[in-house]
Amino acid sequence: IPWVIKLCEGYNIPVISLDGYEADDIIGTLAKQAEQQGFDTYMMTPDKDFGQLVDEHTFIYKPARGGGNAEVMGINEVCARWEIKNVAQVKDILGLMGDSVDNIPGIPGVGEKTAILLIKQFGSIEELLKNTDQLKGKLKEKVELNQDLAIQSKRLATILLDVPLTINPEELKIKEPNKESLRELFTELEFRRLAEQMNISFVAKVEVSTPRPANIISRQTSLFASNDDDVVQTIAETISDSPQKTFSTIKETSHTYQVVDTFEKIEKLLALLEKQKYFCFDTETTSIDANNAELVGLSFSVKEHEAFYIPVPADKTEAKKIVEAFKPVFENAGIEKIAQNLKYDMSVLRWYDIEISGKVFDTMIAHFLIQPEMRHNMNVMAETYLNYSPVPIEELIGKKGKDQLSMRDVPLSTLSEYAAEDADITLQLRNVFDKMLDKGAVRKLFEEVEMPLVNVLTSMETEGITIDHSVLSELSGILATDIQVVEKEIQTMAGKVFNVSSPKQVGEVLFENLKITEKPVKTKTGQYSTGEDVLSKLENKHPIVRRILDYRELVKLKNTYVDVLPSMINPRTGRIHTSFNQVVAVTGRLSSDNPNLQNIPIRTERGREIRKAFIPRSEDYTLLSADYSQIELRIIAELSGDPAMLEAFKSGEDIHAATASKVYGVTLENVTSDMRRNAKMVNFGIIYGISPFGLADRLNISRTEAKGIIENYFRQYSYVKDYMDQSIQNAREKGYVETIMGRRRYLRDINSANATVRGFAERNAINAPIQGSAADMIKVAMINIHNDIKSSALRSRMLLQVHDELVFDTHLDEIDTLKKIVSHRMKTALSLKVPVEIGMGTGKNWLEAH
Repeated sequence: IPWVIKLCEGYNIPVISLDGYEADDIIGTLAKQAEQQGFDTYMMTPDKDFGQLVDEHTFIYKPARGGGNAEVMGINEVCARWEIKNVAQVKDILGLMGDSVDNIPGIPGVGEKTAILLIKQFGSIEELLKNTDQLKGKLKEKVELNQDLAIQSKRLATILLDVPLTINPEELKIKEPNKESLRELFTELEFRRLAEQMNISFVAKVEVSTPRPANIISRQTSLFASNDDDVVQTIAETISDSPQKTFSTIKETSHTYQVVDTFEKIEKLLALLEKQKYFCFDTETTSIDANNAELVGLSFSVKEHEAFYIPVPADKTEAKKIVEAFKPVFENAGIEKIAQNLKYDMSVLRWYDIEISGKVFDTMIAHFLIQPEMRHNMNVMAETYLNYSPVPIEELIGKKGKDQLSMRDVPLSTLSEYAAEDADITLQLRNVFDKMLDKGAVRKLFEEVEMPLVNVLTSMETEGITIDHSVLSELSGILATDIQVVEKEIQTMAGKVFNVSSPKQVGEVLFENLKITEKPVKTKTGQYSTGEDVLSKLENKHPIVRRILDYRELVKLKNTYVDVLPSMINPRTGRIHTSFNQVVAVTGRLSSDNPNLQNIPIRTERGREIRKAFIPRSEDYTLLSADYSQIELRIIAELSGDPAMLEAFKSGEDIHAATASKVYGVTLENVTSDMRRNAKMVNFGIIYGISPFGLADRLNISRTEAKGIIENYFRQYSYVKDYMDQSIQNAREKGYVETIMGRRRYLRDINSANATVRGFAERNAINAPIQGSAADMIKVAMINIHNDIKSSALRSRMLLQVHDELVFDTHLDEIDTLKKIVSHRMKTALSLKVPVEIGMGTGKNWLEAH
């Protein structure tokens, strides 16, 4: 939001706000003030609430959507929309039916049609409640049971018209944008297209960072690391001489792009490709979901500024003939294949029975290893490294853009140029990054971990996992009941009916009605802060806090997973296919989306039950789950070489109890559950550079006690303290830290004069090698397990990776074989002095296996 406000200011668009008041109330107040001064007002919004404000001089301007036209709504249109006589009745309808967007609960079970009928009959909620004897059956019961909720909902739906502010209309007159201000903002935010539309050039900057030897130059917020001072000086002088940067485009660049649209031309292209050491390719498809996509075309490049485009028709028989012609070169292990976001292209080609073989090079992943903090979009990288701005597809095919216009509708001349350029630019980027991998000392990581992993992840994503609909359906009903029960409990504790989903109302109940703390935290807008981090610290103040957190978790489970997962089942396969991302987390950890399986809660009973829905493909299979035990703690023992910690792991002791024994100076037998809990928090907190303040906050103890625990910890594990100090010192000298396998995390703020910013970088200096090494370890294990499954011709398949856990669809005849493979490969992925333990289980669903 602060950026939005800065951008509005750059455009000289007035920003009107007042602490404690919502935008709806400010708009309503201003509309009525404007009317009194003789203005007509158009409220630009799709929001249903605003119908109550409409009159002879105040209108709704509903923006166009879905290819339709914008709509202006006056009194007649609003009344017709809701079948009412007076626009004020909009509040009554919303009070009955509710509005999830604005967190208005309404009466449970009353929808729009019923609400309209009731207001038609009674005119208002108040009159309805006076005459409930005229209602029948369940509707009568619903209305009578929720009278307070209906009144409260109507109040929530009512837009205030008396916000204490006055605006001078002169202040709202259109002004020219402040281009200098926008130039800086567009540069910072990398808003290239907006800058082009307004004919604004980016600012180029030089950042000097001492005393580290790796000089950092920033252009368009992009980082380049170099140890060559002469090169740095030359670039700095060039930038200072020409502060505004422009890019060449396809129009100014000599290029040869050919359409290959006959089998004769295809044969010539194949002959050319077969002679190459490597070639670059790209796929044009009908969808961004690789498991639902059909090929529209293929493009290839073997030489910079030259490329070929092969259109693929919609007819499946003809398409298969064309694509199969390229199968020999794709599966030729002697030719390296290059692509941007290779995993997507590999996944698409698998649906055409093509499995890419041999060495591969993904420009997106190469850049991630070279500059993990930057964006890895091809257009951004082309502008950064090639001084070239590719033509966006939106510009070629019109405003509708790639998502709304089928790629099959794009003229061949347009699509061929766009696709060929993609292959050409990717090849050029490959040639740049190939050298940079050596300069950044990450080639081994790239070639031995990240590139082999692409094939593993492609196989996992293509495989997918089976979902049991009945489990989710049953759990949805249970959660709906749980939510209602917890909501009633909360309202009983509060002594009033209120919208538990509204942070504003929760804040008012907790801090004004119940006064659970004398110093509530407030947001910048003046509202009470009720985020999870805030409420978690207040749990011991009142039992209502825990129930509010429970309510939020239940709602999230239902709305984010239980009710959504069935809609994500692929119609081709009948399974869910998550997408694993290698270039999101700078630590090197994999993430997943569509759906995000990393965030399925595991600490609560209801959260764990979601895993029941993930099942094997058939009765001949079972799910096998294997996860590392305390791997990050074992890695910190490895990196620090701490004798006491290494000995605890080697002897098989409970590491948290062992830590408690040392910190509190008692024997293992005398360690209490509270001591162990505190020690566990320190063990894991140390990885993130926890402070006495942070530990005190988490354990709800005094800072003095927390400080004593940490000091005792470092006395017992002095090598850990030395490791932490050395990591920070190394980062200050080099500008980066490394994992065991050499993955780098650049920390440009490690020498910042700002203590808060510097502290964040210092914590990353400690944590990144630990988290990154754990990430590298499970990736190596995945590669080796995948290869063993393939070489042994097993029917079992690896399906999921979630944090430190792997999940397999295991054929019943192969359980023992697969367990041996998984255990061996996970334990030996990295050569460590500290013993590695694996937890393993099988079951008819993911929960049972885990």
